Formats: sequence, structure tokens, C-alpha cells
Amino acid sequence: MSLPARQKSKDVVPLRRVDRARRAIAAKDFLSVLDLGRGELDDVLSLAAEMKLRRGNGQLADRPLAGKHVALLFEKPSLRTRSTFVIAVRELGGEVIEPPAEVALGSRESVEDVARNLERWVHGAVVRTFAQSRLQQFAAAAPRLRVVNALTDEEHPCQALADMLTLKERFGDLAGRTLAFVGDGNNVAASLVHAGAMLGVNVRVASPAGYQLPLAVVEAARAAAAFGATVTVTDDPVAAVRGADAVYTDVWASMGQEDQSEARARVFRPYQVNDALMAAAGTDALFMHCLPAHRGLEVTDSVIDSPVSVVFEQAENRLHTQKALLALLMG
Repeated sequence: MSLPARQKSKDVVPLRRVDRARRAIAAKDFLSVLDLGRGELDDVLSLAAEMKLRRGNGQLADRPLAGKHVALLFEKPSLRTRSTFVIAVRELGGEVIEPPAEVALGSRESVEDVARNLERWVHGAVVRTFAQSRLQQFAAAAPRLRVVNALTDEEHPCQALADMLTLKERFGDLAGRTLAFVGDGNNVAASLVHAGAMLGVNVRVASPAGYQLPLAVVEAARAAAAFGATVTVTDDPVAAVRGADAVYTDVWASMGQEDQSEARARVFRPYQVNDALMAAAGTDALFMHCLPAHRGLEVTDSVIDSPVSVVFEQAENRLHTQKALLALLMG
């Protein structure tokens, strides 16, 4: 496959506006990237690019959530996810309610009863919780309620949408590109391989033994892959990044794993993304991180603050991809 020359990191590729009528997302809920078909994933990213452009031009006329309420149910702390969902719902014309965490997800009553109550008041729920099974339980109990995964221990699909938009802005067509994830085979890595493979990106994940992506995640990504995309799991960070178009990392100890921080720091030290590792990828390779970053651990200041870093573009794009997702899922 003939690919365009690698773009310099400071260049942004204009995304082509798609004029055809977009489909509503067929699935009731967005609990995983795999809930979208490849065409639906393309639609979300195309609409997000248009919404970003219009917002930059001061155009916020579309209000597909007018008259609708969306509940934010967060059991884990958040800056980017909470802020961008609140702004997204309001800019789409909807209203947000935020029940306190102690009453939102089953501490006073069952998860199912919470969902059954909410579906009589609100149109959708954005849920940030622990086990993916807990989220699935919530969504299944309320057939009229649209549910969005704002992060679980196993998947972080909204982050992956923003990541793919960021890459498309830099490279245009993603088919045949290579993305290397270095670090813990966690929820961010899982959704990243799902989305990347669906868009034709070759994804390599380098993790220490015992911390690699679950086999089921890898097999699901390979089954959903398009345009000959591959998913590779290795314990060699240098091999993973060699020739990659982008290098991605995340914290070594996720929320709920704080008691493992010291032990994980010792295990993951060879997986730090630093100048030497980025040099193995090449001078034009982008650096990506979902944030918050533990500077000096999984990434050095010299990398995250460098001209090839797109971490704040990723954070900004959370707003635009989530707006597009809500519009197509709930509008």
C-alpha cells in the first residue's frame, strides 16, 4: 500500500468534510469501541472534526440534545472526562445532572435499581466506574437509557476516540500507520488496539511479562481489524517503537492500584518513554499520553514537553469526539 510521506509533527492535515447524512449509532449503548461498526467509527470522527472546526469559528447552532437530560455517574476522580462531557452536553443543548457518588451506583440500592430510576428521568447516562461487568449490568437493566462508558478498569473507549481523531489530524488516512503503546496493558491500551485495528493501524504493545494485554482483547482487536492491520504484543519496548509513527504511554499504576506503585515502578522502569526510546522510533514520531502523567516515571519532561508531543491535542479532542458520540447516540 502506498502511503503519503510522514507529516511533520507540527503539521495538521485538514479533514475532509463528509456531506452525506450520518447514520445514528445502531447500538443502544457505547460501552466499548467494539460497539461501533467501522463506518460508525468513521462517522463519529468525521462529525467530531466538523464540530471542532465549527466551534473554532464560534458556530454552536446545532442542539440535538435540546430538551434532554444526561446523568453523569462517576465513582472515580476525573478532570478531562467530567469537564468535557459537561461541556459537550451543554453545547449540544442538553442538561446535565450529577448525582453524588454515594447514591449513584449501588451503595444505597442495587445498580439495577439506580438504572431503572434514571431511565424514567433522563435520556442518557455517562458512567465512570470499576468493573466493566458493573457497567454492563447497569446498561442491561434500563433498555430505554443510553449509556456511555466514561472509563472502567477494562476499557476506556472515549479516550480512544480522541486518540484516533488526533492521529487523523496529523496523518490523514490512518491505514498502514504504526502506533506503539509502551507500558501497562491496561484499559487505555485495550481500547487503543480496538480502535486502531478497526481503522487499519498496526498497533504494537510492549509490556513486561505479567502486565500484558489480555489475550481476549488482542483476539477481539484482530477480529475487528481492517486494511490488513496487525496487533503485536511484545516485552521489548525498543522493538515496539522502531519505525512507529506515534509512541503512546500511560501511568504504570492506574486508579485503584496505588498500593502497587512502588513495585510497578521497579518493574516498568525499562519501559520509560525517554529521549533514547523516542530516538528509536524516529525524529518525526509523535508522543501520546492520555493524562494525567506521572512525569519522571512513565515519561520524561523532555519528551512530554517536546514539539512532537500531542498530549494536549488529545485532551482537547475529548470534547469534540464526545460531542459527536452523544449527537449520534442520543440526538
